[in-house]
Amino acid sequence: MITDEALGMLGIDDLRGQVDTVVVAATDSQGRLFGRRLPVERFSAATRLTACSVNLAWDITQSPPLDAPVAGPHTGWHDVALTPDLATLRRAAWLPRTAICLADIVETGSDAVLEVCPRGLLARQVAALAGRGYEALAATEPELYLYRGRYDDLRAADYRGLAPTTLTRGDYAIQHGDAHHEFLDRATRALEHSGVPVEAVQGEWGLGQWEVTLRHADPLAAADRHALLKLALRRLAADAGLAATFMALPEDGAVGSSCHIHLSLVSGRGSPAFHDPDREHGLSATMRHAIGGALRHLDEAMVFYAPTVNSYRRTLREDFAGFGRTWGVDNRTVSCRVVGDTPSTLRLELRVPGADANPYLVLAALIASIVSGLDELIDPGPPVVGDAYALDLAGDVPRDLLAASERLLTSSWAAAAFGAAATGHYARMARREWNEFARSVTDWERRRYFELI
Repeated sequence: MITDEALGMLGIDDLRGQVDTVVVAATDSQGRLFGRRLPVERFSAATRLTACSVNLAWDITQSPPLDAPVAGPHTGWHDVALTPDLATLRRAAWLPRTAICLADIVETGSDAVLEVCPRGLLARQVAALAGRGYEALAATEPELYLYRGRYDDLRAADYRGLAPTTLTRGDYAIQHGDAHHEFLDRATRALEHSGVPVEAVQGEWGLGQWEVTLRHADPLAAADRHALLKLALRRLAADAGLAATFMALPEDGAVGSSCHIHLSLVSGRGSPAFHDPDREHGLSATMRHAIGGALRHLDEAMVFYAPTVNSYRRTLREDFAGFGRTWGVDNRTVSCRVVGDTPSTLRLELRVPGADANPYLVLAALIASIVSGLDELIDPGPPVVGDAYALDLAGDVPRDLLAASERLLTSSWAAAAFGAAATGHYARMARREWNEFARSVTDWERRRYFELI
């Protein structure tokens, strides 16, 4: 019997005769996959590919590159190496006769993973957690909007007049899924056969908005699955004459697209670490400290949770995007929600990250925050009962990307957890994105000022 974990996964010996092409891909600063396609005959356990270091310094449009310590004219825009992790080799079932293998990014001539490599950042936080005697289980539930039309056509129309795939509210509504079952079923099967097991798919409240919940796994596997899901869904949507977007808020009047992160800890003995039947709500001291760490460092981690200018269109609304340093039991108005009613399902749900976040960086930041909570025995205080949005929490977290970048850059916790190179890199990337936005004239400005000012 093939288990969920094994479904779609391949070994080197499985490639011959099954696939013609192997994609070797690493994750850039925005969470997108970059790399090269190889004829299957050229792929082996010793494969090591080079790619220009500019891939770590591009902005979202690949222009302009950031002159950063890791890459720039001072390095000659040198090559870095992609080293495949053979444990991630799997079918890319959204493409014919193709496999994909995820890679870490190292300097050429070295096996040391670059400090700014998103996958490496997460691996180091997982190791730090293991040093405290815990393993994490994590799952992501990204939301997205599906619009009718192909990307090229929507781009040519300047993304105006978008036609959503649902025209009435359809949160949990079965009839909306029925109307699009062919695409949803095809996408679910392709993901399952690519080693990306899906827990559930549902319609969301926004017009054309959908949610895909992925099965839990160790954090690296969970982030790998998330990155592959985004790649696959864009291709599958395009094949169906649709366009998928993971923007946090794609239109005025829309509802934000989140990426809630579910995480629990297991002790070295394999027992759930978040449950204690003798404590209130069954929450162990370990869980309270984990929540305490997640909330204490929420402001310092916002660049990772909300990495674009558009992210804050969502976090500044009452769109169930969390609110300040708040937590509660089964309360969707807080930033950190306690979910689950058995020892094995009890977990925290971080509700702040949006669908535009890099899953590796989100999980790295959350785990680093939890490690801090465990080390310092941080208590989160009492849970919020009722509407967290009714609280006065002004200034609790950054309200725009510039403020978030400055908070990350000055954070001693982030420098200690991620290293000064990584902290500086991602803070500068965020500041550059803000500067590009600040120099642009928007439709909102023209509509507001053109005639009346």
